[in-house]
Amino acid sequence: MADRYLSFAGTAPGRFLTRRLGLPRPAPLLRWSADRPVPDGGLLHLTAGTSGLDLAPVLARTGHAPYDTTGRPAAVVLDASGIRDVEGLAEVHAALHPVVRSVATSGRIVVLGAPLDPADHHQAAAQQALEGFTRSLAKETGGGRTVNLVRLTDARAAASTLCFLLSPKSAYVSGQVIEVGAHETAAPHASHDSDRPLAGRTALVTGAARGIGEAVAETLARDGAKVVVLDVPQAEEDARRVADRLGGIALPLDITAAGAGPRIARALPDGLDVLVHNAGITRDRRLVNMPADRWRSVLEVNLASVLRTTDALLAAGALKRGGRIVATASIAGIAGNAGQTNYAASKAGITGLVRSLAPHALAGHGVTVNAVAPGFIETKMTAAVPLLIREAGRRMNSLAQGGLPIDVAETTAWLAHPASGAVNGQVVRVCGQSLLGA
Repeated sequence: MADRYLSFAGTAPGRFLTRRLGLPRPAPLLRWSADRPVPDGGLLHLTAGTSGLDLAPVLARTGHAPYDTTGRPAAVVLDASGIRDVEGLAEVHAALHPVVRSVATSGRIVVLGAPLDPADHHQAAAQQALEGFTRSLAKETGGGRTVNLVRLTDARAAASTLCFLLSPKSAYVSGQVIEVGAHETAAPHASHDSDRPLAGRTALVTGAARGIGEAVAETLARDGAKVVVLDVPQAEEDARRVADRLGGIALPLDITAAGAGPRIARALPDGLDVLVHNAGITRDRRLVNMPADRWRSVLEVNLASVLRTTDALLAAGALKRGGRIVATASIAGIAGNAGQTNYAASKAGITGLVRSLAPHALAGHGVTVNAVAPGFIETKMTAAVPLLIREAGRRMNSLAQGGLPIDVAETTAWLAHPASGAVNGQVVRVCGQSLLGA
């Protein structure tokens, strides 16, 4: 369903009324396209404190030209990784204060920080302060701009993350804190084609016959992957339609069925590089009115099947070294939602799975485990939500609009990237910086 308010707010009468009445003023978001992978304007690189990061070669890979002081910068990177005390935070203010107004519409601001040092509480306090700073700045900037914080120690390991956050692919990701490990666990035999980084790799997406899952499958196929479109047998026709269009394979299978994991492994004798757990259902009702079957069905599809399938595929060695597991959480699992105790429990469980499994899967199998946590995404399901609730969902984020399935798909593709091996155990919200649970 079209967002009529977004369209109206962009007209002259709409701008006048929203300004006079203090209403949200969303700006159309600039999303990625092949003919405009990065916007014009250049990248402005700033430093606060003393940094040991070698950022020049990494920033050159983002596709942005250096900002030449003409026009408005499309992206700003502030390296604050060397800040170690409260006094150093003044340099953060001094660096960004003069330039924030000049950042182009739908521009990107990325602040680089360092991991918190448990042996130095002054450094830890200053670096933690950057989190409150970036989350607040993200709520101030407007105009479709995003602000995110990346904690890192090695710039090279953060290349895929910076390329994503500084590109239009991250249009609905803002106010996030992403930790990048010190060493990049690159996938073996990774493609050298920057336009098709997943070439030669196999990706399985559950619940891929429609909606967000279909968008994820399309995006992974765009990036070169051979996609296995898994959905329930009742959706086989749609799954085959998607698979045929993408040059992939349809796998009709109930993910909750006994032995689903081994059946997937047998269907993919050459192994799997990317596993995307997208399948999910809702059975909303307040707890006092929720029968046990509605509770069980949601927990079974959204969480139990994910745990069983992941365990089975890892045990069978079906996920190759350098593989990627990306699960779908939700902001409902972070902030809660009335009428969704079952759904929120299942999605919070995904967060627990990611944080617990990530170090073990990496150490034992060379596989990373991360999750995306969507907020209000424009789908057929949200189009059926009553008008006032739907409008509240759209406006209650820093970008004042709903996201699109492609926003979740682009974030998934970044986590699935062969060069994203230093990103592990992260739950990244794709919610426009929802004001719930922020």
